[in-house]
Amino acid sequence: MPHRDTAPVGAPCWADLWTSDVEGSRRFYSELFGWEAQAPDPEFGGYFMFTRDGTPVAGGMGDMGDLRADNRWSIYLATDDIARAVKAAEAEGGQVTSPPAAVADLGTQAVLTDPTGARVGAWQPGTFPGFTVLNEPGTPSWFELLTRDYTAATGFYRSAFGWETAVVSDTDEFRYTVMRNPTGEGELAGIMDASAFLPEGTPSYWGIFWEVDDIDAVVAEVKARHGLVTAAPADTPYGRLATVADPSGAEFKLRAPS
Repeated sequence: MPHRDTAPVGAPCWADLWTSDVEGSRRFYSELFGWEAQAPDPEFGGYFMFTRDGTPVAGGMGDMGDLRADNRWSIYLATDDIARAVKAAEAEGGQVTSPPAAVADLGTQAVLTDPTGARVGAWQPGTFPGFTVLNEPGTPSWFELLTRDYTAATGFYRSAFGWETAVVSDTDEFRYTVMRNPTGEGELAGIMDASAFLPEGTPSYWGIFWEVDDIDAVVAEVKARHGLVTAAPADTPYGRLATVADPSGAEFKLRAPS
């Protein structure tokens, strides 16, 4: 389902970049994915949109006063009742980093930390639904939580965001759960037990995969533009995957379908 009017409840619906190098990031991603970087909006503290063929695909933001950007991509999950989602999140051991706040007439946003330490946003749409195109080159392809506490994470997202889940694998080598699409067939996000391989000191975190046609060519472009490659392209049952970071250190993943 590459095109949709709005995200199903609980599904990832938006991603944005908090970057210490606004102009460098605007240039890097525009050149890498063919995005258009819109002008920063003073009304929203300099927040800006990346678009693809005129359609929003991601957002970006620089330092916010004394709050310095941590060079990280953030994921937002759709909700039709953000107050209920926040209350359920707290009941499941999550913490509210930023309480619900209206963003003009666009929608209402909150930022949470799940019980395993991963930061995740909640978005109740108003006039802005988030991204509406997926699974095309230069658009989101998959979303994945790498967690140190798999059981706590799956329970949290079921309760706070209403996920219907299915277990893909439950072995010590590969333990993975997906969010089923509540409006049709398919899956919308995944939770991986990463307790065995996350480096010491690295908290649980959400990651985003961007779809590309030629992953090897895009990885070469990342290196040519002074980004980093932390996992070289490799064939998997889920497509050809790679993990990279922009020149400021913000990690993201690439996927070329099989």
